[in-house]
Amino acid sequence: MKKTITALAILFTLIACEKTTQTKEFKTAYIDTSKLMEESIEAKDIEAKYKEKSKTMGTQLEAEVNRWKSEAANFQKNAQANGQAWAQQKGAELQKREQQLSYAQEGILRQLQQESGAELDSLVTSYKKEIKQYGKEKGYDYIYGTGESNSVLFAKENYDITKEIIKIVNDKYKSTDNKEEKTEKKEEQKK
Repeated sequence: MKKTITALAILFTLIACEKTTQTKEFKTAYIDTSKLMEESIEAKDIEAKYKEKSKTMGTQLEAEVNRWKSEAANFQKNAQANGQAWAQQKGAELQKREQQLSYAQEGILRQLQQESGAELDSLVTSYKKEIKQYGKEKGYDYIYGTGESNSVLFAKENYDITKEIIKIVNDKYKSTDNKEEKTEKKEEQKK
């Protein structure tokens, strides 16, 4: 009886050791994506480029705003002297120019955001390629991203289940779509 218990204990130990040696350890790492963008020279250069461009465009707009302010100040001084009809006409012109300046400022901001956004998106794409290449060269199974957006930045292709999930959701959508069509046909036949 003791021999049987000892033999079973040895057998269980061997099985446990075999399972331990068969389990694969994954090599993983992470990247603080916020820090990457903050400390990237290329990202800093892009930021500096658009700060300078903003300053240049802002200077031009600021000159127009100063001219408008000067005209508005003169308008208030001359309004009573030139009469009500002149004041209404000039006031409408000043309001129109103020609105145009506001639209111009919004347009400049939108343009700068679009241009810088496109460049930063391109930069992020190139960084993802670099991270993927680095992961392959260093033998990583996963590289995770932390920071403002958490995501997997690299994974071996055999861990990708995207195609399977797409098939599941597409099949589900098709079956729902077919059920709706059958229901519509039955309702039409009843009429």
